[in-house]
Amino acid sequence: MPGIIVGIDGSDHSKHALEWAMQEAAIRHTPLTVIAVHPVIAGFSGRPVAFPTDDALADQAREAAREEVDKTLAGLGGQGPETVTVQGVSGFPAEVLITAGRDADMLVVGSRGTGGFSRLLLGSVSTQVTHHAHCPVVVIPSGDRS
Repeated sequence: MPGIIVGIDGSDHSKHALEWAMQEAAIRHTPLTVIAVHPVIAGFSGRPVAFPTDDALADQAREAAREEVDKTLAGLGGQGPETVTVQGVSGFPAEVLITAGRDADMLVVGSRGTGGFSRLLLGSVSTQVTHHAHCPVVVIPSGDRS
């Protein structure tokens, strides 16, 4: 998918990444795709294990992302991108973003997500995306620099 892709997870870092991606998409007059991933667990084979509730949880992630997009757009005074698509999917977050970014102009992520290691400069998803993405990656730090 062409344009800018941003991965969000509800963390402060991802909120800053969403705002930056919206502004950049508006400047470039390019579409923005917002992806919220409901993380799944890996089975013994390393492949994702699907549960019956995964689809509903992916829908919840999409709705939460849609609310965040609307809130961010309101904060920008409506000066956002021409088109915004919001997706909610189940999977391994880094893998989903890397796959989605295969044909993108740019992939945007926050430096850390909702994981428990707040002392890290880069979270595991951000690290994997920067190492394996097929397009340029922009990593946005949180505004509080914590």
